Amino acid sequence: MKIFPGNPYPLGAVYDGYGTNFSIFSEIAEGVELCLFDENGNQTRIAMPEVTGYCWHAYLPKVEPGQRYGYRVHGPWDPSKGHRCNPAKLLIDPYTKAIEGQIEWDEGVFPYRFGENPDTRNDTDSAPFVPRCVVHQPYFDWDGDRRLQVPWHETIIYETHVKGFTARDPDIPPEIRGTYAGLAHPVAVDYLKQLGITAVELMPVHHFIHDQHLVVRGLRNYWGYNSIGYFTPHNEYAFDKRPGAVVAEFKQMIKTLHQADIEVILDVVYNHTGEGNHLGPMLCFKGIDNACYYRLADDPRYYMDYTGCGNSLNMRHPHVLQLLMDSLRYWVLEMHVDGFRFDLASTLARELHDVNRLSAFFDLIQQDPVISQVKLIAEPWDIAKGGYQVGNFPPLWTEWNGKYRDCIRDFWRGQQQTLGEFAFRFTGSSDLYENTSRLPYASINFITAHDGFTLKDLVSYNEKHNAANGEDGRDGESHNRSWNCGVEGPTDDPDITALRLRQQRNFLATLFLSQGVPMLLGGDEIGRTQHGNNNAYCQDNEISWYDWENVDEALLGFCRKLIQMRAEHPVLRRRGWFQGKGIHGSEVKDIAWFGSDGAQMAEEAWGNGLINTIGIFLNGQTIPNPYPRRDPVTDDSFFILFNAHHEPRSFILPGSEWGACWIMVIDTGQNGFLENTRTYAPEETLEVAAMSVTVLQCCDTQKRTFMMGSSATANELGNN
Repeated sequence: MKIFPGNPYPLGAVYDGYGTNFSIFSEIAEGVELCLFDENGNQTRIAMPEVTGYCWHAYLPKVEPGQRYGYRVHGPWDPSKGHRCNPAKLLIDPYTKAIEGQIEWDEGVFPYRFGENPDTRNDTDSAPFVPRCVVHQPYFDWDGDRRLQVPWHETIIYETHVKGFTARDPDIPPEIRGTYAGLAHPVAVDYLKQLGITAVELMPVHHFIHDQHLVVRGLRNYWGYNSIGYFTPHNEYAFDKRPGAVVAEFKQMIKTLHQADIEVILDVVYNHTGEGNHLGPMLCFKGIDNACYYRLADDPRYYMDYTGCGNSLNMRHPHVLQLLMDSLRYWVLEMHVDGFRFDLASTLARELHDVNRLSAFFDLIQQDPVISQVKLIAEPWDIAKGGYQVGNFPPLWTEWNGKYRDCIRDFWRGQQQTLGEFAFRFTGSSDLYENTSRLPYASINFITAHDGFTLKDLVSYNEKHNAANGEDGRDGESHNRSWNCGVEGPTDDPDITALRLRQQRNFLATLFLSQGVPMLLGGDEIGRTQHGNNNAYCQDNEISWYDWENVDEALLGFCRKLIQMRAEHPVLRRRGWFQGKGIHGSEVKDIAWFGSDGAQMAEEAWGNGLINTIGIFLNGQTIPNPYPRRDPVTDDSFFILFNAHHEPRSFILPGSEWGACWIMVIDTGQNGFLENTRTYAPEETLEVAAMSVTVLQCCDTQKRTFMMGSSATANELGNN
């Protein structure tokens, strides 16, 4: 076999139509072997002939897509200094684009022998037990495909799982259920299109491993937050099992969803890897250059762990930052994804120990001409001290708004809120985002997510029921802000069943009527249950998979209409803040807050008074922010009544200056959307059912302009 020096960049295995260039970075290596495997597992070792800037590289003519390979790194074994090189361990290329197989949990994949000092090297060959890298076929006919660039204020996110979404769908061919091909099947795409969402946020699809402690209990890492390949689509989700074919199947899924005007956002886990702590396996980074890739403790034998998963990637090292940026650019430029949601993003911002929003990682994102232009979502917390950073990320970023989730959950379970807290969350959380010149769509609003109860379980359980996870109930959040409506779990009581259905409609209505970007947990719209399991990370089975044969059709129809209503009414998805500076005042122009007596809320109610009923006027005639390339927008006005009290409440509608007549379009106490309802006059009394939302739409065709009082400043009247 001919071997040429090749080039240090690009890193990874790159096929050019004639041969393949291999390159891997290691600052500590004294030598690197490229291991080629045939289909029978026979191995050929090739010493990398040249090193340039710590990149070991070679070019091999005639090596084509489908070739299986891995690396062995020769260098120091000195855990006391953080060095763990061991050529007995076959290592995954950090830049590989495809992986074949899964890890087999043998002692050979660990760098030490069980029962012995973990600083003592285990020289058992790990090759029989670790997956193979695969040279991928880079060529694909995109047929003009490109990112959709749906504006943030028009975005509706659907968080879902590649496998779980189609695994039980009887209308999809059995052989492609649970795969990228299954998600691209017309049945799946048509469902998403009819639902009305604009983006799917896929739970991790970077290649991940199934933790040993799960495998021995007959479980799997269903969620996938255990990455080992940052350029590689997870191979178990591929219908096409040929080596490297997963890349083309993933690209076809993206292409198909784009053709349906649906964006794809990836949930990415750059905060830690699947190699765990000092007792974890040696699969990739640990054996290539442990002290470079990981944040080590003061005693370098151990790892800093800001994630609860054993290790944290070292964001202070330039080659680690390069790895992340190269990965992100690859998924955008080569795989055509539209954005990213960063798991435990506070970990990425830790320069030393504290979270620093101007860390090197965020500086790189800011100046990058590719990544700065896609959708960027932070999960703005980690588990370490100072990790809760909601509202503190840089201007380019949107954030999962945990304060929105907590406020709305508390409101509907009967925990009274201050008007100010509820108002901030309902109007986009200007208290969190306006001071960094961000707009309402910086807030990714959600009631439920993959981590925690589903929506149906949120109204059916007070306590977690995680026995199936095999951890004696120690796992999962214990403070869920849930309410079971009177009975824990399933019940035949018709009153409780009706209340639970109403509560689900209340949560959905609140979510889609709020300013900001709504994120719907996949399956909530059909009444999906996990039977009280609020941490189903290891349940790759019917606990987690969507049950398409028991769809709550009424709830699904209600959710579809809510999404359609939001899409049709710009006043529900404004680009700018209400009132410019704040969210309340006297004689407000574009929003007003009313008590049940028909009068605007008094000033003292904002900070001190606790509320469970509130009326909100949204003026569609005074939307100050035109679309960037369209004329100024006007819309219908709405009056929204929230009653979280356990009894009905009478509301007096506002006076005629707010609207000459109103028609009721939503009443969650009457199963949702209404048709052929009568009109209501100004100052008429309206009874709102207990624990319900009522939405009235102004049916006055006269154009009205609501001006603020004479004391209004120019800034208050201006457009933000």
